[in-house]
Amino acid sequence: MTVEQSQPTHRSVPSSPVFLEVAGIHKRFGGVHALRGVSLVIERGEIYHLLGENGCGKSTLIKIISGAQPPDEGHICIEGLTHTALTPIASLSAGIETVYQDLSLIPNLTVAENVALTEQLVKAQGRLARPIRDAELNATATRALAAVKLPTSAEFLATPVGSLPLAVRQLVAISRAIATQAKLVIMDEPTTSLTRREVDNLIQVVSDLRSHEVAVLFVTHKLDECYTIGGQAIVLRDGECVAQGDIHNYTKSQLSHLMTGRDIDARRYRHGSASDETLLQLQKLEYRGYFQQVSFTLKRGEILGITGLMDSGRNELAQTIAGVMVASSGTISLCGKTLKLRCPADSIRNGIGYVPEDRLGEGLFLDKPILSNMVAAILDDLRTSFGTLDQRKARAVAQEQVDDLRIATPNVDLPVQSLSGGNQQRVLIGRWLTIKPQLLVLHGPTVGVDVGSKDTIYKAIQALAERGLGVIMISDDLPELLQNADRILVMRDGLVQQEFSADLAQEEDLYRAMLGTAKGSQSE
Repeated sequence: MTVEQSQPTHRSVPSSPVFLEVAGIHKRFGGVHALRGVSLVIERGEIYHLLGENGCGKSTLIKIISGAQPPDEGHICIEGLTHTALTPIASLSAGIETVYQDLSLIPNLTVAENVALTEQLVKAQGRLARPIRDAELNATATRALAAVKLPTSAEFLATPVGSLPLAVRQLVAISRAIATQAKLVIMDEPTTSLTRREVDNLIQVVSDLRSHEVAVLFVTHKLDECYTIGGQAIVLRDGECVAQGDIHNYTKSQLSHLMTGRDIDARRYRHGSASDETLLQLQKLEYRGYFQQVSFTLKRGEILGITGLMDSGRNELAQTIAGVMVASSGTISLCGKTLKLRCPADSIRNGIGYVPEDRLGEGLFLDKPILSNMVAAILDDLRTSFGTLDQRKARAVAQEQVDDLRIATPNVDLPVQSLSGGNQQRVLIGRWLTIKPQLLVLHGPTVGVDVGSKDTIYKAIQALAERGLGVIMISDDLPELLQNADRILVMRDGLVQQEFSADLAQEEDLYRAMLGTAKGSQSE
């Protein structure tokens, strides 16, 4: 493949605008050639978007730059100094900070400790066997948290990170990068769990970093955000850099083609229609402090989208339907039967499947085989008369889902962590299809998933609805809801404020409703 720009020349002059140069990087894992001679240049104060399908080599490349893995061939030049490989401390000391998709936060430590930890590690060259002053930690954390518009109160600084919502943890991880006064900040899917308002905040943070000559490298699948931020697009496919240039020189369809090697358009996926039969009915459902008076119906074969800001109550509503949280009052009826959902097992017994937003922390057993992950919800159905797992039946069930959902794996015995993000998400969806659900609740169904895998997942969701399954999609990806849903409910302040027909609504209509500036009547 040819790269759509000339190969970078080696520079070693300290006054050069080039901060980092990657030259001829190769990386192999067994028989997999993950990176094939990748070369690129990062200049001070510039914005870059690293694009490509899951499995194309993006994560491997940023791990090499951040010192988590060594390259097999090639070198990295930072401010004129050439390295054949980096260690994590060497990378941090050089001014490279990475916010990984799993955030790499320590849940039992406080916000202040998490934010300031990296700075302390760099100062001590990786050694922390020394006293750390709370005042010093708090001063560093306060400055960094203020930059991303998070609270700086003593109470928030002392809060254990593990108790925070995912979106807030994401901003804490980003503030940690700011705390180190980095020269290059790499953000792996930084807006995965952020609402549009929080994304706007992050864009302002990036603008501030750029004004201080800090380079930012985004690893992302959200092309709309890339165009809003601007900068350079770097496209990887099958381990090779196939394009680099100003992102505004490419259309979305051109970038999608470069990433996948095939044409993927932004068409509306939803063409089917729901039946007249009511599948699910919520009446005045309430979870005190989060949402109240939520009433709606869902038809068999219907796809219902639900969106809102992080504090709108949408997340808690999804968890209540899934039995993770227990409603304070109101009723949930499925197929005319009023349900008492006191735990997830109650929802599962009644044919409700739930794909959580955080697939890594709440959904998958990463070190376990694909087979074990796939059949986890139906173990009782697969037991032999001796109480052991019927491996033949379990393998058949898992393989059926692998085939139906087009999960790319040579066999179901591999650990699920060996799969790309898109394939991991399909494993999680497949798990809940094994219970033969009546209702599937998808919370952020394509979070951290590339454009090609999104296409596959969307087609699978449409096929499920056409088979008569009821689907609820909770998402802040507004184009996703407009492409896939029949109706969209917008929540704000714990209430369902408005309802839209997805084939008629515009993205801006939904956003204004989320903020409370939309025109139109409130949903009954």
